[in-house]
Amino acid sequence: MDGNLTDDNALPDYLKFSNKYAYTIITFGVIFLIGALGNIAFFVTLLCSRNRKSPTNFFLIHLSTADLLVMFVIPVGEMIHNATVAWRGGNFLCKLYRFLWNFGQNTTTFLLCSISIDRFLAFVFPLKFITQSSKTRSIMAGSAWVVGALFSIPESVIFHVETHPKHKTFTQCVTFNFFPSDNHELAYNLFNLITLYALPLLIITTSYSLILWEISKKTKQCKEETKCLSTRSRLRRSSVGNMERARIRTLKMTLVIVSVFVVCWTPYFVLSAWWWFDRESASQLDPKVQRGLFLFAVSNSCMDPIVYGMFTTTFRRETQKWGRWL
Repeated sequence: MDGNLTDDNALPDYLKFSNKYAYTIITFGVIFLIGALGNIAFFVTLLCSRNRKSPTNFFLIHLSTADLLVMFVIPVGEMIHNATVAWRGGNFLCKLYRFLWNFGQNTTTFLLCSISIDRFLAFVFPLKFITQSSKTRSIMAGSAWVVGALFSIPESVIFHVETHPKHKTFTQCVTFNFFPSDNHELAYNLFNLITLYALPLLIITTSYSLILWEISKKTKQCKEETKCLSTRSRLRRSSVGNMERARIRTLKMTLVIVSVFVVCWTPYFVLSAWWWFDRESASQLDPKVQRGLFLFAVSNSCMDPIVYGMFTTTFRRETQKWGRWL
């Protein structure tokens, strides 16, 4: 009897490969191709651009690097995991995978915070921002990577390989049996929710709200001035006017990138919070919906090149060249 329990053929159907795993592999494969190719083109275009040292492009190069890390870790890892169903990589790879899984996502989040703060300084304190050194921006970007790594270390400690209590050949990379109680696990999950989603979202929202308020205030001031119309006409014909339009275009682009991040990840975090507080009712949700929300969240890293392409002609020209070569 014990021998049958350790035989793969004795595993129940829900622990074996099935069509649902095949569909998930195909979906992750599509996400990987779009995300990897798009972000590689995104990265190369920014790196070869004459304006690669501009504040925005500097941060976008870091963002595309973080997105590539996400693409080569999460979709690839999930495709392998869905193909094997059980975890076959051992304890070390389990911990490494979970560290890299969170490292990419955390760094992306903190880089978006850095971009928001950078845009805030550029619009609200333009004179001071002009004197801001590239060293300051390097510190901001470097801090995003360091903090992202630090916040990913606990995952590599918590996740470990566990064996199924009845089927000894079936193992998974999970957090099961790590926390001494459900309350400890809930506290840890809430800490992650606050530091990796709620707090960054507050920083991002506050930064862009202040930017929009500053723009609105300047617009009202301009309307109150009798020479406003002639001044704006001169600006349109001057290099100053071109710079102002470029700043607005950059603001729109970064605002869309942040908005896409919020739209993609909010449903997943809401579902996660639901699961933490009421697993009984959350478990009744259709598994297809759960997988769909996770796939939608991961697809966020595919969207940045698309957004960048919408706002820049250089990226469109480069991707057209790549298309002709292929």
